[in-house]
Amino acid sequence: MPTYRSFIYRLLRNYIAGSGLAVIGVGGAIVGMSLDLRPGQPAVIAFILLLSAICMAAIEGVVMYRHLKPIRQLFRMAQPDAAAVRHAYYRTHRLPGLAVGRIMGPHLLGFALPAVILTLTFRHLEWIHIPTSQLIIACIASVLIASLHALVEFFLTAQAIRPLLLTIQSYADTGSRIDLSLKGKVLVPIPIKFQWSIFVIGTLPVILFVLSTQVRLSARGESSTGYWAWSALVLIVSLGFASFAAWLLGRNVKQPIEELYGMMKFVRKGNLSVAVPDLYSDEFSRLVDGFNHMVHGLAERERMNEQLLQSYFSTLAAALDARDPYTAGHSQRVAAYALMIGRAEGLGSADLDVLHKTALLHDIGKIGVRDSVLLKEGKLTEEEFGQIKLHTVMGENILRQIEPQEAMAVFLPGVRSHHERYDGKGYPDGLSGEEIPLMGRIIAVADAYDAMTSDRPYRKGMPASRALAILEEGCGTQWDPQFAQTFIRSMGGLEQAFPAADLADRGGAEASRESDTVKFSKRA
Repeated sequence: MPTYRSFIYRLLRNYIAGSGLAVIGVGGAIVGMSLDLRPGQPAVIAFILLLSAICMAAIEGVVMYRHLKPIRQLFRMAQPDAAAVRHAYYRTHRLPGLAVGRIMGPHLLGFALPAVILTLTFRHLEWIHIPTSQLIIACIASVLIASLHALVEFFLTAQAIRPLLLTIQSYADTGSRIDLSLKGKVLVPIPIKFQWSIFVIGTLPVILFVLSTQVRLSARGESSTGYWAWSALVLIVSLGFASFAAWLLGRNVKQPIEELYGMMKFVRKGNLSVAVPDLYSDEFSRLVDGFNHMVHGLAERERMNEQLLQSYFSTLAAALDARDPYTAGHSQRVAAYALMIGRAEGLGSADLDVLHKTALLHDIGKIGVRDSVLLKEGKLTEEEFGQIKLHTVMGENILRQIEPQEAMAVFLPGVRSHHERYDGKGYPDGLSGEEIPLMGRIIAVADAYDAMTSDRPYRKGMPASRALAILEEGCGTQWDPQFAQTFIRSMGGLEQAFPAADLADRGGAEASRESDTVKFSKRA
């Protein structure tokens, strides 16, 4: 509550000071210096101003009380809920704009209407002598004075709400656990602020001077025909210059902000190669430099994180391969073969990255298989083969434990499904055709080829030509025909220049451990 009380104090202090300056100071000075008042009339006018000010304060107090209601209710709650916090936060942001509406509405009407009614009444009683033309000019002047007051009140309120907003945000952090933000919503555009500010500041004094001079001339009975022609010219020139200057300043401020906002959209989408050209020599130069430095830092951190993540995946694959010296490098080779297929199929860089990492970890579930089964050199029993088949599900479960879970989610389908068969006779889910996830279908081909061509304690690896022939025979039954044929074509082209062993070495840094599809089906 101390923050709220301090805010109310500042709000009232600013309002009283602004109203006093506008109504009593500027208005009273114009009346006193413009009108040729008779003895006793200044006191009547002072009474009119005072009584009108009281009416204005009463009416505006009711409106201000309603404007502050959501904020006041929040600070009275023992346990604020999310809806109350959001409502108060949004209302606080709107207070500067509401202040302008309040002053140009209840404030202006609450003062002008009583003043006009009292003036007409006292003129009928012959307590004062003010011509109707001067009364009309006074109404116009009151609108201009209210505009100046509204402008000042807007900026003072915008400063006063900042501590209040910080306090409301702390309520959200400690209580409701919600993210408070306008989400980029613009309540008052910067060009509008500048255009109205310069317009009011640049033209209001001129208009007030013209009106007060007219009142003075009228009070003295002097002709004002020539004066109005001259005044109209001055007003047109002043309005033109003020409007043009406001437009130029608004555009000058908006342009760098729009450029920064445009680049921020790219950053949100993950593009960290952007940079805002430094074309400014004012404070925006520091802002642009800070933005570019921040994006460069994010890009460098992203590069380091990617290196760490790649190292993490490769380390897991190497640790898995280390359990069986005869399958060392299997995961890396499978990843290299899978990338070969992915590139030949025209996969994008993002999909290739997912394919690579999935292939590195495709056999991670074998960590949960006993050594007596995994490293057995003889023929596996049906029960032992059943344990081996569980490694796909165990691999998925292991990866689900890694945080953040959403970052690992893209790798789960390929890890779980790389032993599914195209004809639906694979495991663990018996999927068929394109029901099998894309990554699983690609890795299945790469995994099978490496398993067939690698040496094992119980057999020597078969020649590449024989393994490719088996893949050809299994197209459409065990393996996806499209990916199997793509791999066969790619290997046929590469074998003319590289031996099969050299090809596996070439994929070393990009690849991951072995294919049970062939190994265990042969031994079961």
